[in-house]
Amino acid sequence: QLQLVESGGDLVQPGESLRLSCVASGDTLDKYAIGWFRQAPGKEREGVSCINRSGVTTNYADSVKGRFTVSRDNAKNTVYLQMNSLTPDDAAVYYCAATPSVTTTHAMCILGVYLNDMDCWGKGTLVTVSS
Repeated sequence: QLQLVESGGDLVQPGESLRLSCVASGDTLDKYAIGWFRQAPGKEREGVSCINRSGVTTNYADSVKGRFTVSRDNAKNTVYLQMNSLTPDDAAVYYCAATPSVTTTHAMCILGVYLNDMDCWGKGTLVTVSS
């Protein structure tokens, strides 16, 4: 049974950077595409980024494009989200989620449609951006 654990959330000032990690256990990560989602207080959960099984295809929400970079190291069963130039609008609980579905992977990583239709979710890591 696949399990995901996020880490790396912290309190940072605007303009600073963080790198989040999503570590998988119970199964090999190369079977799954990974989506990053976030939810701020009082707001709906939104898709942030996607990376397919091989790491060749990625996707970013318009709000983070050019600032965030997703990558993966399947040998370490880990996916990363590098977040640069953070703003208060980026403050949220960040979740990683996994899917083995070709259809869901295509939707997220190619079409940029994040459906929350994922097989496994982490419990989240808190990112706070404040001066």
